[in-house]
Amino acid sequence: MEKIDLVAFGIIIDDLVFPDGKTYPGLLGGGGPQSAFGMRLWGKATGIAAGVGPDLPPGAVDWLDRSGIDLAGLRRGPHPTPRAWQITAEDGSREQVWQVSDEVVREQLGRSVGMLPPAYRSAAGFHVGIHPEAPDLEFFRQLRALGGVVSVEPFRPAPPGLAPAALLELGSLAQIFSPNLEEARSMSASGDPADFARRMLAAGTEVFPIRLGRAGALIFDRKSGNQARIPACPVKTVDPTGAGNAFCGGFLAGWVESQDFVRAGLYGSVAASFVVETIGVPLVTEALIEEAGRRFTALQSEVAVEPSGWSGRSRRSSLGRSAADAGGAGAHPDLGRMD
Repeated sequence: MEKIDLVAFGIIIDDLVFPDGKTYPGLLGGGGPQSAFGMRLWGKATGIAAGVGPDLPPGAVDWLDRSGIDLAGLRRGPHPTPRAWQITAEDGSREQVWQVSDEVVREQLGRSVGMLPPAYRSAAGFHVGIHPEAPDLEFFRQLRALGGVVSVEPFRPAPPGLAPAALLELGSLAQIFSPNLEEARSMSASGDPADFARRMLAAGTEVFPIRLGRAGALIFDRKSGNQARIPACPVKTVDPTGAGNAFCGGFLAGWVESQDFVRAGLYGSVAASFVVETIGVPLVTEALIEEAGRRFTALQSEVAVEPSGWSGRSRRSSLGRSAADAGGAGAHPDLGRMD
């Protein structure tokens, strides 16, 4: 097996339902394929760790194979592949409805370092999604002990009243933590996303990208004390499902490559732009990789970098109403929603 640079986790087969009643069944989802796309787009040897069943559509395997994503991390067993309806409402919000039992979800989406092939354990980076109320800290301790960069993305906002202790401990284990705006607000005791970013950076997180949908991303970097506003690529949005996952995969690829939070943010923005343009996950081709380079170059001149200030007031001003309106639930499709 070739050396693996980056690892993504989880596969769900999505049946998409749009507000006009159109349905698109049998698409690769669950965050893993989309984040793997973002990694692979930038030339990284990418593996995906996931539990799948005999019902995994041949087209899914074909996409993984043709995109150059390693398949050794697929655990094939008798349980069906996780499958869910993804129902999008008129306001852009989305509801996930499982079509399999809780037992299947636990079995197929469960993860541990012991499940990873040996080549995956020496990867330079891992991207993992969490439920804020159950972040599975022991898994992250084991993952961090492998020596690679750990990147974390919430799958949904935190429930009201969630004690922040576990998330702050996760800040000491994850070098990258990337919520969308709604998720960041839900995890902050004050409701100020920048306040939560400050606390996570103080806990040990190295870089904190807040995904703002059509407004791009605002990234806080601990080492430099700076923040960067990364624009979204100006493309037509067809379906935002999985764009946040692709952003995170691209961001991890850029961070592992350069330790430059601006380059990583641009990698993420470009990766997300391809996913929103289509239904499903685009195939990674030479032509797509060339176009990614052009989009990266076009966005570079639009990046704004400034001192982050380290105060809740200055950070609040950096997340003004224009960004909140663009990135908040119900205003526009959000790059960060779990698919």
